[in-house]
Amino acid sequence: MGRNRRRRRPDPPGPMGFLVVDKPVGMTSHDVVDEARRWFGIRKVGHLGTLDPLATGVLPLAIRGATKLVPFLAAGQKAYVGTIRLGVSTDTFDAEGKVTHEHQGPLPDEPAVKEALESFVGEIQQLPPMYSSVKKDGVPLYRLARKGEEVERELRPVTIHEISMPEYAPPDVSIDVHCSPGTYVRTLAADLGENLGCGAHLSGLQRTRSGPFTLEQARTPEAWAELADAGELEAALIPPDVALELPRVRLTAVQARKVGHGAAIPAAEATGDFETGPPPRPGDQLAALLPSGELLAVMELRPDRWLHPLRLLEGS
Repeated sequence: MGRNRRRRRPDPPGPMGFLVVDKPVGMTSHDVVDEARRWFGIRKVGHLGTLDPLATGVLPLAIRGATKLVPFLAAGQKAYVGTIRLGVSTDTFDAEGKVTHEHQGPLPDEPAVKEALESFVGEIQQLPPMYSSVKKDGVPLYRLARKGEEVERELRPVTIHEISMPEYAPPDVSIDVHCSPGTYVRTLAADLGENLGCGAHLSGLQRTRSGPFTLEQARTPEAWAELADAGELEAALIPPDVALELPRVRLTAVQARKVGHGAAIPAAEATGDFETGPPPRPGDQLAALLPSGELLAVMELRPDRWLHPLRLLEGS
Protein backbone atom coordinates (compact mmCIF):
# COMPACT_ATOMS: atom_id res chain seq x y z
CA MET A 1 0.00 0.00 0.00
CA GLY A 2 1.34 3.41 -0.94
CA ARG A 3 2.06 5.94 1.72
CA ASN A 4 -0.48 8.74 2.02
CA ARG A 5 1.04 12.06 1.11
CA ARG A 6 -0.16 15.24 2.69
CA ARG A 7 -1.18 17.77 0.12
CA ARG A 8 0.02 21.29 0.59
CA ARG A 9 -2.71 23.77 1.17
CA PRO A 10 -3.10 26.19 -1.74
CA ASP A 11 -1.74 29.66 -1.21
CA PRO A 12 -4.32 32.20 -0.03
CA PRO A 13 -5.46 34.53 -2.82
CA GLY A 14 -3.86 37.92 -3.18
CA PRO A 15 -2.24 40.28 -5.64
CA MET A 16 0.72 39.27 -7.74
CA GLY A 17 3.75 41.44 -8.41
CA PHE A 18 7.40 42.04 -7.63
CA LEU A 19 9.31 43.05 -4.53
CA VAL A 20 12.92 44.27 -4.57
CA VAL A 21 15.03 43.21 -1.60
CA ASP A 22 18.34 44.83 -0.70
CA LYS A 23 20.07 41.56 0.16
CA PRO A 24 22.57 41.83 3.02
CA VAL A 25 25.92 40.06 3.29
CA GLY A 26 25.62 36.51 4.58
CA MET A 27 22.13 35.66 3.31
CA THR A 28 21.72 33.38 0.32
CA SER A 29 19.13 34.18 -2.33
CA HIS A 30 17.16 31.16 -1.12
CA ASP A 31 17.23 32.53 2.44
CA VAL A 32 15.57 35.71 1.15
CA VAL A 33 12.91 33.70 -0.70
CA ASP A 34 12.15 31.77 2.51
CA GLU A 35 11.79 35.05 4.41
CA ALA A 36 9.39 36.39 1.79
CA ARG A 37 7.27 33.25 1.99
CA ARG A 38 6.82 33.95 5.68
CA TRP A 39 5.98 37.63 5.08
CA PHE A 40 3.22 36.75 2.63
CA GLY A 41 2.16 33.40 4.13
CA ILE A 42 2.52 31.73 0.71
CA ARG A 43 4.84 29.30 -1.09
CA LYS A 44 4.80 30.78 -4.60
CA VAL A 45 7.81 33.10 -4.42
CA GLY A 46 10.79 33.10 -6.79
CA HIS A 47 13.84 35.25 -7.43
CA LEU A 48 15.31 36.72 -10.62
CA GLY A 49 18.96 35.74 -10.49
CA THR A 50 21.11 34.41 -7.65
CA LEU A 51 23.37 36.66 -5.61
CA ASP A 52 26.32 35.12 -3.78
CA PRO A 53 26.17 35.29 0.04
CA LEU A 54 29.07 37.79 -0.03
CA ALA A 55 27.20 40.10 -2.42
CA THR A 56 24.58 42.68 -1.48
CA GLY A 57 21.99 44.69 -3.33
CA VAL A 58 19.16 44.19 -5.76
CA LEU A 59 17.39 40.83 -5.50
CA PRO A 60 13.98 41.03 -7.21
CA LEU A 61 11.34 38.59 -5.98
CA ALA A 62 8.33 37.40 -7.98
CA ILE A 63 5.20 36.95 -5.87
CA ARG A 64 2.33 34.56 -6.67
CA GLY A 65 1.46 34.48 -10.39
CA ALA A 66 4.29 36.89 -11.21
CA THR A 67 6.61 33.86 -11.03
CA LYS A 68 5.32 33.04 -14.53
CA LEU A 69 6.95 36.23 -15.79
CA VAL A 70 10.48 35.45 -14.59
CA PRO A 71 11.61 34.25 -18.07
CA PHE A 72 10.52 37.60 -19.55
CA LEU A 73 12.53 39.62 -17.01
CA ALA A 74 15.57 37.49 -16.15
CA ALA A 75 17.28 38.41 -19.42
CA GLY A 76 17.61 42.07 -18.44
CA GLN A 77 20.99 43.79 -18.10
CA LYS A 78 22.70 43.69 -14.70
CA ALA A 79 24.74 46.43 -13.04
CA TYR A 80 27.24 46.08 -10.20
CA VAL A 81 29.69 48.11 -8.18
CA GLY A 82 32.44 46.22 -6.45
CA THR A 83 36.02 45.97 -5.28
CA ILE A 84 38.72 43.73 -6.68
CA ARG A 85 41.78 43.10 -4.52
CA LEU A 86 44.96 42.58 -6.52
CA GLY A 87 47.82 40.36 -5.42
CA VAL A 88 45.83 37.58 -3.75
CA SER A 89 44.06 34.69 -5.51
CA THR A 90 41.49 32.41 -3.85
CA ASP A 91 39.84 29.13 -4.82
CA THR A 92 36.36 30.72 -4.88
CA PHE A 93 37.54 33.89 -6.65
CA ASP A 94 36.16 35.94 -3.73
CA ALA A 95 37.06 36.85 -0.14
CA GLU A 96 35.33 33.78 1.30
CA GLY A 97 37.72 31.36 -0.33
CA LYS A 98 41.03 29.83 0.63
CA VAL A 99 44.11 31.75 -0.52
CA THR A 100 45.83 29.90 -3.35
CA HIS A 101 48.48 32.46 -4.33
CA GLU A 102 50.02 35.67 -2.98
CA HIS A 103 51.89 37.92 -5.35
CA GLN A 104 55.40 38.96 -4.45
CA GLY A 105 56.58 42.24 -5.86
CA PRO A 106 55.04 45.53 -7.00
CA LEU A 107 51.47 45.73 -8.26
CA PRO A 108 50.67 47.12 -11.72
CA ASP A 109 50.15 50.85 -12.10
CA GLU A 110 46.79 52.52 -12.78
CA PRO A 111 47.11 52.78 -16.60
CA ALA A 112 47.90 49.06 -16.81
CA VAL A 113 44.90 48.14 -14.66
CA LYS A 114 42.60 50.42 -16.67
CA GLU A 115 43.80 48.96 -19.96
CA ALA A 116 43.32 45.41 -18.68
CA LEU A 117 39.78 46.19 -17.51
CA GLU A 118 38.82 47.76 -20.81
CA SER A 119 39.97 44.64 -22.66
CA PHE A 120 36.97 42.80 -21.22
CA VAL A 121 34.38 45.10 -22.86
CA GLY A 122 32.26 43.29 -25.46
CA GLU A 123 31.37 39.64 -25.78
CA ILE A 124 33.83 37.45 -23.91
CA GLN A 125 34.09 33.81 -22.90
CA GLN A 126 33.90 32.98 -19.20
CA LEU A 127 34.64 29.74 -17.41
CA PRO A 128 32.10 29.29 -14.57
CA PRO A 129 33.87 29.00 -11.20
CA MET A 130 33.81 25.64 -9.44
CA TYR A 131 32.11 27.34 -6.51
CA SER A 132 28.92 28.16 -8.44
CA SER A 133 25.40 26.81 -8.92
CA VAL A 134 26.10 25.77 -12.53
CA LYS A 135 25.36 22.05 -12.85
CA LYS A 136 27.53 19.27 -14.23
CA ASP A 137 25.56 16.07 -14.94
CA GLY A 138 22.79 17.42 -12.73
CA VAL A 139 25.06 18.19 -9.75
CA PRO A 140 25.83 21.82 -8.76
CA LEU A 141 29.53 22.56 -9.16
CA TYR A 142 29.85 23.91 -5.62
CA ARG A 143 28.96 20.49 -4.21
CA LEU A 144 31.77 18.90 -6.19
CA ALA A 145 34.14 21.71 -5.17
CA ARG A 146 33.39 21.13 -1.50
CA LYS A 147 34.53 17.52 -1.98
CA GLY A 148 37.79 18.77 -3.43
CA GLU A 149 36.82 17.82 -6.97
CA GLU A 150 37.44 19.95 -10.03
CA VAL A 151 35.69 19.03 -13.26
CA GLU A 152 35.88 20.25 -16.81
CA ARG A 153 33.55 23.16 -17.52
CA GLU A 154 32.48 24.72 -20.76
CA LEU A 155 33.22 28.33 -21.62
CA ARG A 156 30.13 30.50 -21.76
CA PRO A 157 29.63 33.67 -23.79
CA VAL A 158 28.72 36.77 -21.76
CA THR A 159 28.72 40.44 -22.63
CA ILE A 160 30.37 43.26 -20.70
CA HIS A 161 28.53 46.35 -21.93
CA GLU A 162 30.53 48.84 -19.85
CA ILE A 163 33.25 48.68 -17.23
CA SER A 164 34.98 51.54 -15.46
CA MET A 165 37.38 52.08 -12.58
CA PRO A 166 36.17 54.94 -10.35
CA GLU A 167 39.18 54.54 -8.06
CA TYR A 168 42.46 52.67 -7.81
CA ALA A 169 43.89 52.52 -4.31
CA PRO A 170 46.35 49.62 -4.47
CA PRO A 171 45.75 46.81 -3.82
CA ASP A 172 42.04 47.64 -4.29
CA VAL A 173 40.36 48.37 -7.62
CA SER A 174 36.86 49.89 -7.55
CA ILE A 175 34.76 48.76 -10.51
CA ASP A 176 31.43 49.72 -12.05
CA VAL A 177 30.12 47.01 -14.41
CA HIS A 178 27.11 46.75 -16.73
CA CYS A 179 26.80 43.25 -18.11
CA SER A 180 24.57 40.52 -19.45
CA PRO A 181 22.86 37.96 -17.24
CA GLY A 182 25.04 34.97 -16.42
CA THR A 183 28.16 37.07 -15.97
CA TYR A 184 30.30 36.10 -12.97
CA VAL A 185 31.97 39.20 -11.58
CA ARG A 186 34.09 36.86 -9.44
CA THR A 187 35.45 35.30 -12.61
CA LEU A 188 36.02 38.76 -14.05
CA ALA A 189 38.14 39.58 -10.99
CA ALA A 190 40.16 36.38 -11.29
CA ASP A 191 40.67 36.89 -15.03
CA LEU A 192 41.83 40.47 -14.41
CA GLY A 193 44.42 39.21 -11.93
CA GLU A 194 45.62 36.61 -14.40
CA ASN A 195 45.89 39.17 -17.20
CA LEU A 196 47.91 41.47 -14.95
CA GLY A 197 50.11 38.62 -13.74
CA CYS A 198 49.52 39.34 -10.05
CA GLY A 199 46.34 37.40 -9.23
CA ALA A 200 43.17 38.91 -7.79
CA HIS A 201 39.88 38.15 -6.12
CA LEU A 202 36.56 39.91 -5.61
CA SER A 203 36.48 41.41 -2.12
CA GLY A 204 33.08 43.10 -2.26
CA LEU A 205 30.08 43.35 -4.62
CA GLN A 206 26.76 45.18 -4.75
CA ARG A 207 24.19 44.69 -7.48
CA THR A 208 22.58 48.03 -8.29
CA ARG A 209 20.29 46.95 -11.13
CA SER A 210 18.64 43.76 -12.37
CA GLY A 211 16.64 44.39 -15.53
CA PRO A 212 14.03 47.05 -14.69
CA PHE A 213 14.61 46.76 -10.92
CA THR A 214 16.92 49.23 -9.18
CA LEU A 215 18.49 49.83 -5.79
CA GLU A 216 16.16 52.80 -5.27
CA GLN A 217 13.24 50.37 -5.17
CA ALA A 218 14.94 48.00 -2.75
CA ARG A 219 14.45 47.68 1.00
CA THR A 220 16.18 45.50 3.56
CA PRO A 221 14.53 42.27 4.72
CA GLU A 222 13.88 43.95 8.07
CA ALA A 223 12.05 46.85 6.39
CA TRP A 224 9.87 44.52 4.32
CA ALA A 225 9.13 42.43 7.44
CA GLU A 226 7.92 45.58 9.22
CA LEU A 227 5.56 46.37 6.34
CA ALA A 228 4.29 42.79 6.46
CA ASP A 229 3.56 43.10 10.20
CA ALA A 230 1.70 46.35 9.49
CA GLY A 231 -0.38 44.69 6.74
CA GLU A 232 1.06 47.03 4.10
CA LEU A 233 3.32 44.66 2.18
CA GLU A 234 0.99 43.70 -0.67
CA ALA A 235 0.24 47.35 -1.41
CA ALA A 236 3.98 47.86 -2.03
CA LEU A 237 4.19 45.25 -4.80
CA ILE A 238 5.36 46.49 -8.20
CA PRO A 239 2.55 45.54 -10.64
CA PRO A 240 3.52 42.98 -13.29
CA ASP A 241 2.71 45.21 -16.26
CA VAL A 242 4.85 48.01 -14.79
CA ALA A 243 7.80 45.63 -14.32
CA LEU A 244 7.50 44.27 -17.85
CA GLU A 245 7.84 47.74 -19.40
CA LEU A 246 5.94 46.54 -22.48
CA PRO A 247 3.34 48.42 -24.54
CA ARG A 248 -0.09 47.72 -23.07
CA VAL A 249 -3.18 46.44 -24.84
CA ARG A 250 -6.52 46.94 -23.09
CA LEU A 251 -8.81 43.99 -23.81
CA THR A 252 -12.58 44.05 -23.93
CA ALA A 253 -14.46 41.45 -21.89
CA VAL A 254 -15.03 39.37 -25.02
CA GLN A 255 -11.37 39.54 -26.02
CA ALA A 256 -10.28 38.68 -22.49
CA ARG A 257 -12.39 35.52 -22.52
CA LYS A 258 -10.83 34.46 -25.84
CA VAL A 259 -7.28 35.16 -24.70
CA GLY A 260 -7.97 33.45 -21.38
CA HIS A 261 -8.69 30.27 -23.32
CA GLY A 262 -5.45 30.61 -25.28
CA ALA A 263 -6.92 32.13 -28.45
CA ALA A 264 -5.31 34.84 -30.56
CA ILE A 265 -7.04 38.11 -31.43
CA PRO A 266 -6.62 40.44 -34.44
CA ALA A 267 -4.19 43.26 -33.69
CA ALA A 268 -6.46 45.62 -35.62
CA GLU A 269 -9.12 45.22 -32.92
CA ALA A 270 -6.73 46.02 -30.05
CA THR A 271 -6.35 49.42 -28.43
CA GLY A 272 -3.41 50.44 -26.29
CA ASP A 273 -0.23 52.40 -25.76
CA PHE A 274 0.92 51.92 -29.34
CA GLU A 275 -1.89 54.18 -30.55
CA THR A 276 0.20 57.15 -29.38
CA GLY A 277 3.60 55.61 -30.14
CA PRO A 278 5.26 53.47 -32.77
CA PRO A 279 3.03 50.63 -34.02
CA PRO A 280 4.13 47.13 -32.98
CA ARG A 281 6.04 45.00 -35.45
CA PRO A 282 5.97 41.22 -35.87
CA GLY A 283 7.92 39.67 -33.00
CA ASP A 284 7.10 42.48 -30.56
CA GLN A 285 5.65 41.54 -27.19
CA LEU A 286 2.77 43.36 -25.50
CA ALA A 287 1.12 43.28 -22.07
CA ALA A 288 -2.58 42.43 -22.39
CA LEU A 289 -4.71 43.91 -19.61
CA LEU A 290 -8.15 42.91 -18.41
CA PRO A 291 -10.88 45.57 -18.54
CA SER A 292 -10.17 46.04 -14.81
CA GLY A 293 -6.55 46.93 -15.60
CA GLU A 294 -4.91 43.76 -14.27
CA LEU A 295 -2.41 41.87 -16.40
CA LEU A 296 -3.91 38.83 -18.14
CA ALA A 297 -1.20 37.76 -20.55
CA VAL A 298 2.01 38.52 -22.38
CA MET A 299 1.23 38.43 -26.11
CA GLU A 300 3.28 38.48 -29.28
CA LEU A 301 2.44 40.06 -32.60
CA ARG A 302 2.95 37.50 -35.37
CA PRO A 303 3.37 38.12 -39.12
CA ASP A 304 -0.32 37.30 -39.59
CA ARG A 305 -1.04 40.54 -37.63
CA TRP A 306 -2.74 38.62 -34.85
CA LEU A 307 -1.76 38.83 -31.19
CA HIS A 308 -0.94 35.38 -29.81
CA PRO A 309 -0.70 34.69 -26.04
CA LEU A 310 2.74 33.61 -24.86
CA ARG A 311 2.00 33.41 -21.13
CA LEU A 312 -1.33 33.56 -19.30
CA LEU A 313 -1.52 34.83 -15.74
CA GLU A 314 -5.20 34.69 -14.78
CA GLY A 315 -5.83 32.11 -12.10
CA SER A 316 -2.13 31.93 -11.17
